[in-house]
Formats: sequence, structure tokens, C-alpha cells
Amino acid sequence: MAVAALLGVSVVATAQTRVAPPTAVESAPLAPPPGAAVPVQAQPAPLPPAPVPDVVPGPQPVQPAPAPQRPVTPEPVQPAPTPQVPLEPQPVQPPPSLPPPTLPAPGPVQPVQPPTQQQTGAPDANATLAGKRGDPSDVDPVLLVAKPVLMLSGSASWDEGFKRLTESFRILRQEAARAQLPVAGRPLTLFLETDDHGFRYEAMLPVGQGPAGDRASSFGNGVRPGLTPAGPSLRFVHVAPYDDIDSTYETITAYLEAKSITVKDAFLEEYVGDLTDPADPNLEINVYVQPR
Repeated sequence: MAVAALLGVSVVATAQTRVAPPTAVESAPLAPPPGAAVPVQAQPAPLPPAPVPDVVPGPQPVQPAPAPQRPVTPEPVQPAPTPQVPLEPQPVQPPPSLPPPTLPAPGPVQPVQPPTQQQTGAPDANATLAGKRGDPSDVDPVLLVAKPVLMLSGSASWDEGFKRLTESFRILRQEAARAQLPVAGRPLTLFLETDDHGFRYEAMLPVGQGPAGDRASSFGNGVRPGLTPAGPSLRFVHVAPYDDIDSTYETITAYLEAKSITVKDAFLEEYVGDLTDPADPNLEINVYVQPR
């Protein structure tokens, strides 16, 4: 029983023990003999494509490096504004009250006297009516201002004209000195009327203010106070002997006719040089002509 049992167990064990079949030997087909036809073997069906993984293995393309950013310059930090302290209003001072101006009582209007002295207070005995020296080669338009003078009327023939004018100026200077009136300019002659025989004139000597006024009552020899002509004038300059002054008047007449200028009948001569010698070639005389 035991043996049978053991055999039974052994048989069972043997029965349960299987022998593995021999492994199939893979062999390549033999090449056909020469000249034999090669049988066409059926091609196996193509396999479906393998799924492509999302991530392809292998080296990845190199991404370019990002461009460097420019450095950002920091903005200067502005200091916080200092709070303004409100100023206390200052009291406004009222303007000082001024007394109303006192108007002078109306009175008679006094005539304005022309200045007869320089800024220094001393009159200039060599001052001329036009102020500056004239040009002998040109005509100067000037504006004459009336000046106080001592006057002496007279008449003379052409032959004795120079002598009578010299004598008239001597009398005027004598009367000015006696009245304590300073001489304030060059002597002048206003020719009032002329003809072939001679002329009628007013000799003038500019004077300043004396210590006691003009004192007209004290003048003698026919001397009286007056004023020089005033207004727009044309100045011609004569630099030659007094005997040649006729040539200057011919030039004046030609100029006035060419310009169609009508003038007053009176001509004014101003003697820049002293009337001592009628043949003096350097004698300078201003001739003033006043248009109408």
C-alpha cells in the first residue's frame, strides 16, 4: 500500500512532469541553383507607423540668448518741497497827507526876455547871432533869436561908408561903457535903404544886463535900446577886404534869383573881425538875408 501509494505519487509526479519541446531552429532559405527561377515571396503587410512621442529624444535646438537690456538711469530724487510758512500780513501805512498846493494870485504876464549872458554869468563879446562859424563856400540856413542891443541910426555915401560905420560902433561902445552894460556880441549893421548915392543904416551893438538896468534915459548921442532881427535867415560869409563886398552881394543876388527866393529889403551885416582896415584880406563878415 505504501509502495503503491508511493508509486502512485511517483506516477503522478512523473505524469505531472512534462518535457519542453525542442526549440525551433531558424534557418535561412537556400539560394536556388543557377538558372532556376526565383519564386516571388509574398511581401508581408506593412506595419502601422509607430506613434511619435511628444518629445523627440535627441539634441534640442539651441535658443538664442536674450539681448541684454540697457541699464536704466535712475531719476534724481527731488527733495520734498519745504512747506511755506504763511507770512503774517503787515499793516499798511497810509500815505502822509500833504497840504493842498497854494496857487499864486493871478497877476500881469511878464514878457520873456531872451538870455543875454552865458551860463558862467559873463557875456561873450565875440558871440555871433548864429552861434557857430559859417562856411565861406556854402549858404547856411539859420534861425536868428532876438538879442538886446544899443542902436544908432545914420546914413552915409558909399565913399565914406566904412568910416561912418566905424565911428558909429565907437559911439555905441562908449555909451555901453558909460551905462555899465557889458558887450555881449559882435557889432552889426542893418541896411534899411540903398541907392546909387549911399545908404541908410542902423548900427547895433549887443549888450548884456547892467547893474541898474538899461537906464535908457542916460544914453546920449542918439543911442537907444533895441533888438536884433529874428526869424529864419540865410547866412552868407564874406572873407575878403571890405572894399570887395560888392562881389559877395552879387553872389547873393544870383543865388536868390536861381532859387526864386523873395527876401526882405533889409540886409544885416555882422562883423566877426574888427573894422580897422578896409583892405584887410582876412576880414570876415556874416551877411544875413531873411526870406519873406
